[in-house]
Amino acid sequence: MAIRKILVTVVGHVDHGKTTLLDTIRHTTVAAAEKGGITQAVGVTIVPLATIKKICGKLLEVLKQKITVPGLLCIDTPGHAAFTSLRKRGGSLADIAILVVDINEGFKPQTLESMEILKAHKVPFIVAANKIDLIPYWKYDQKKLLLENINELDYQIQGEFEKRLYGLVGQFQEHDLQAERFDRVSDYTKQLAIVPLSARTGQGIPELLMVLTGLAQKYLEQQLQIEEAGFAKGTLLEVKEEKGLGTTLNTIIYNGHLAVNDTIVIGGV
Repeated sequence: MAIRKILVTVVGHVDHGKTTLLDTIRHTTVAAAEKGGITQAVGVTIVPLATIKKICGKLLEVLKQKITVPGLLCIDTPGHAAFTSLRKRGGSLADIAILVVDINEGFKPQTLESMEILKAHKVPFIVAANKIDLIPYWKYDQKKLLLENINELDYQIQGEFEKRLYGLVGQFQEHDLQAERFDRVSDYTKQLAIVPLSARTGQGIPELLMVLTGLAQKYLEQQLQIEEAGFAKGTLLEVKEEKGLGTTLNTIIYNGHLAVNDTIVIGGV
C-alpha cells in the first residue's frame, strides 16, 4: 500500500487571503520549479515533500518532527458568494481543510458558509488567522520562528494581537466550536488549531504546514493509503471546453490508476 498526497481544500471569505497563501507557498520554490518544486494545475497546487521541508526548514529541526506524507494537493476555492457549488465540491473532496480568516475582520458570510460545508461533510480543518502583518506596529524578523517573533513584540502589540486572536476564538464558540492558538491546544480532537500568519510575508506558513501534516499523519494515515494498481477513483471538479481539445474534465484522482483508453464511469446525483 502506498501513501498518497494529502488533499487540502483552502476555503474562506473573499479577499481574506486564500490565493495569496498558495501564491506565497508557490513563490518559495520558483527557482526549483524545473526540479519539481511546485506544479500549478487547473485550480490545484501540488506541493511535494521536498518543498514542505524547504519551507519548514528550521522548524523541522527544532521540533524534530519527521514528515512521512509525500506532499499536499491544495484546492483553492473562490470565496465569492457566486461560487457556493465549487466550495461544496472542494469541501466534500478534502481530507483536511484550511479555513482562512482575516484576523482583523473576523467572520464574514463565506467564512460561515465554508464552516457549515466542512461540518456537513465531517472534514477536519485548521484555521489560518491571516493578515497579522496589518496589526499596528507589528514586527517581523525573517530569521526567527513565529512564536519567537510574537514573544519579542512590545507588550501593547502583543495585547492587540491577543485581542484579535481571542475575538476569533469567541466567534468559534458562538458556533459551538472550541478553538485555540496551535501551541496552546490541549486536545487536537476537540479543539481547532489557529495558526496566526501573514500570507503576504510568509510569516507563520511553516507552522501552518507543520500542524497540517502532523494532524494528517496522526489521524488520517489509513485514509491516505491507496492501491496504485487498482481502478481509478476520483472526484469531478468541473467540466469545460478547451480550445483544441474540446470537452475536458478537471478531476482529482485519489485512488488507483487512470490510463489512456480506460472506460470512465461518471455517477450523477
